[in-house]
Amino acid sequence: MNSSPLWSPQNVQYCFDFVNNSCPRNVRSTIGLWAMYSFMVGAIVLTMGGNMLVIISIAHFKQLHSPTNFLICSRATTDFLLSFMVMPYSMIRSVESCWYFGDLFCKLHTCCDIMLCTTSIFHLCFISVDRYYAVCDPLHYVTKITVPVIGLFLLISWSVPFLLAFGLVFSELNIEGIEEYVASTNCSGFCAFIFNKLWGVLGSLIAFFFPGTVMVGIYVHIFTVARKHARQMDKIPSTIKYASAMTNKISTKKESKATKTLSIVMGVFLFCWLPFFILTIADPFINFSTPEDLYNAFLWLGYFNSTCNPIIYGLFYCWFRKAFKMIVTGTIFRPDSSILTLFPANT
Repeated sequence: MNSSPLWSPQNVQYCFDFVNNSCPRNVRSTIGLWAMYSFMVGAIVLTMGGNMLVIISIAHFKQLHSPTNFLICSRATTDFLLSFMVMPYSMIRSVESCWYFGDLFCKLHTCCDIMLCTTSIFHLCFISVDRYYAVCDPLHYVTKITVPVIGLFLLISWSVPFLLAFGLVFSELNIEGIEEYVASTNCSGFCAFIFNKLWGVLGSLIAFFFPGTVMVGIYVHIFTVARKHARQMDKIPSTIKYASAMTNKISTKKESKATKTLSIVMGVFLFCWLPFFILTIADPFINFSTPEDLYNAFLWLGYFNSTCNPIIYGLFYCWFRKAFKMIVTGTIFRPDSSILTLFPANT
């Protein structure tokens, strides 16, 4: 989103040797190049493969057709598109410090980058809303989290980031007041989205800090309610407590595990994206002095969030592990495989 590469005048090589006003490129050792490409290709393959498994699992197995899983499937689609449409080109730009794909595609790539990253974050926010009703108001969950409501969540999750990304990039509101600086960095092979002070703050608030604050608030409330229920259970006579516990044991265990898993997803999300958005806000106030490699490191840490999500689902959801196994072994190609039981009906 926001990068201001600093080039060293020593050992200068250029992105395009026979083009006037070509950008200088970073000179890296062979080991450094191989290490960066190996890590980034690995992240891309894991992100693409893992999220594709999540998409196929939820789409194919009818037992996984639930409101929460529809949101998870949509988010997995977002992360898959990020790995397919954005990360490979970002990899070349990060390693070579050059953009070889033209100015128009630079704008389209930037739009997709901003849109898909923000869409992924919005999905996580709405998943936390779903968990709130499932845990704190389970009796009304099925009446409040309906298919139209999920459709509204998905509409907001995709449309708002789309308008933000394409509107900001093509209106160039982000460079108002810093035109001279942008002109000074312009050269053939340069592709970075530079924020002025206003949009560095506004963009980060919309894309990260607002949905992140909502998520933190919701999960804090969920855990507060869970502790309150635990204290109330301690005050119930043992015979009544046993009957009540047997009645609600399965549902409570199921929702507790789902909430714990999604809380871990949220924690990983904060760890991955918080440094990048802090940098996005700070960079315009420190005269765009952020080193290019530091910016790229934080950007790829954010991308890595999309890699972690299917791994977390696989570790904590036994039915996803079973679905993954069926996909890998080809069991899904058998007749009626879509109605196979991935977990007992009473769990």
